[in-house]
Amino acid sequence: MILAMGHLGANLTALDYAIVLIYVVVLVIIGYRASFVKTGKKDETLFLANKSLGWASIGFNMWGTNVGPSMLLAFASIGYTTGIVAVNFDWYAFVFLLLLAVVFAPKYLAAKVSTTPEFMGNRYGESTRNILAWYALIKILISWLSLGLFAGGFLVRQILGIPMWQSVIALVSFAGLFTFAGGLKAIAKVNFFQMILLIAVSLMLTVIGVVKAGGLSAVYNKVPHNFWNLIHPASDKKYPWYAILLGYPVSAVAFFCTDQAMVQSVLGARNLEQGQLGVNFIGWLKILSLPLFILTGILCFILFPGLKDPAEAYMTMVTHLFPPGLNGLVIVVLIAVLVGTIGSSLNSLSTVFTMDVYSKKINPNASNQQIIKVGRISVVAGCVFAIIVALAIDNIKGLNLFDIFQSVLGFIAPPLAVVFLLTVFWPRTTRTAVNLVLSAGSAFSLGVGVLYLWVFTPDKYHFWPHYLMLSFYIFVFLLLSAIIISLADRNPVIYLRDKMVKANISPTTRRVKIAWAALVVAMICLYILFNGH
Repeated sequence: MILAMGHLGANLTALDYAIVLIYVVVLVIIGYRASFVKTGKKDETLFLANKSLGWASIGFNMWGTNVGPSMLLAFASIGYTTGIVAVNFDWYAFVFLLLLAVVFAPKYLAAKVSTTPEFMGNRYGESTRNILAWYALIKILISWLSLGLFAGGFLVRQILGIPMWQSVIALVSFAGLFTFAGGLKAIAKVNFFQMILLIAVSLMLTVIGVVKAGGLSAVYNKVPHNFWNLIHPASDKKYPWYAILLGYPVSAVAFFCTDQAMVQSVLGARNLEQGQLGVNFIGWLKILSLPLFILTGILCFILFPGLKDPAEAYMTMVTHLFPPGLNGLVIVVLIAVLVGTIGSSLNSLSTVFTMDVYSKKINPNASNQQIIKVGRISVVAGCVFAIIVALAIDNIKGLNLFDIFQSVLGFIAPPLAVVFLLTVFWPRTTRTAVNLVLSAGSAFSLGVGVLYLWVFTPDKYHFWPHYLMLSFYIFVFLLLSAIIISLADRNPVIYLRDKMVKANISPTTRRVKIAWAALVVAMICLYILFNGH
C-alpha cells in the first residue's frame, strides 16, 4: 500500500485547530506576563550559584536538553528505513556519559567553574577562553539554533503544506519575539511538562501502533530481520559497524563532555556524587529511545509502507492513529518545544556574545543599557543567520534527516573533542596547540563539512568515506597535530592551578560505583540481546 497524502494538515479537524489556537494564545499571555509584569524578584539567575540540583533533576534536565522533537522526528525516520540501528546513537552514549561522570565532572566541580570555556581559560589563559567563546557562538548557531529551526520548519511544512522559507520565518519570529522581550522564562517553565506530555504521547502512539499491527510478535515478524540488529556488517553502506564504533565517539565526547548545554546541569549539582548519579540516570533514560521513538518508525513501516519521505513517519502515525483533538495537542507540544529550543538557543547566543565578547573585548566600559541593547541586536542577527543556515540545510542532498543531524554535529565536534581530551588526559598539552586546533583546526573541520554537505555532495561524488569516518579522520589528524605542536614547544607552561584542582577532587563513592556497574551490565545485555539475529 502506498500512502497517498498531501500535507498532513489535511487530516486535522476544526477541534485540532481550535486546540492549537488556544494553546498559542495561552503561551503569548504567559510570555507577556513574564516579560512585562514585575515579579518582585531581583535575581532569577541563581542556577549554578545555588548548587542545589539532585541526581533526578540533573538526569531529567540533561535528557530534556538531548531529546527534542528534532531527534524524535529523526529517530522515527531512521527506524522506518533501517530499523533499530540508530539506537546506537543513544545506547552507545553510556560509554561517554561514564567518561563525563568519572573524568570530566570531578575536574569541573573541583575547579569551581560555571562554564566549560572558563575551565579551559583557567588552564590555558584568556586567549583560549576567548577562542572557545567564539567557537561556542558558532556551535550554538549551527548545532542548536539552525538544526532546531530546520526541524521546526520541516514539521510546520508537513503539517500545513507551506514552503520551508515561510515555516522557518514564522517559527523564528515567534521564538525571537519571546527572547527579545524576555519571555523565554515562561517557555522554560512549561518545557518540563511539555516533555512529559511528549513522552506520554509517544508511548500512547507506540501502544496503539503495536495493537494495530497485531501485537509484538507480529511486529517482530513483519519487518526484515536485520531491522532488529544493532550492529550491521562492514558491507552495509548506511551504518557499517566500524563507522559507528570509531566515528560516533568524536561527536559524543564533544556533546556530552564539553557542550555547555549538557554539562550545565552537572555544574549545578549539590555535590560530585549527585552529579555522577544524575549522569548515570540519563544513561538509563536513554534506553527508552527504542520503545518511545525508534519503534514509532518501525510501526509506520508496517502500517504505512511506501512513504515518499521517511521523515514524515512520526507525523503520519500521529495523524492516522490518533482521534480528533489529540492530533492538535501533539502538534502544539511539538511546536511549543521547538519554539522553546530555538528561544533557549537565541538566549544562549545573546548571553555568550554580550558577556564573553562584547563586554570583555569590544566595550569593557559598557553600561547595563548598552549590554541589553547589544543582546537584543544579537538576537535579531542570530534569527537572520539561523534562517539562512536552516534553508541551506534543507538543500543538502543524498542524506536523510537523521544523517543530516549527525553529519553536521560530526564536523563541529573534532576540535572540541581533541582539546578537551588532551587537557584532562595529557598535562603536557600546550596553549599554542590548543589555540591552533580551536582556530585553524575548526576552520579546517567546518570547511570539509561545507564541501561534503553542499559542494561535492555524496549523492553525486562517491569518493567520500562515510560521514562518521570522515569525522574520525579529522579528529585523528587534529589530535596528532596537537601532540606534535605540544612536543615541539620548548617552553611549556607548568599550570599550578592543575595541581590545586587535583587536590580538590572528591573520591568516587560506593553508590556511584554500584549504579554505573549496573548500567554497564544492562547495556552489555541489551547489545547481546539485539545482535542474535
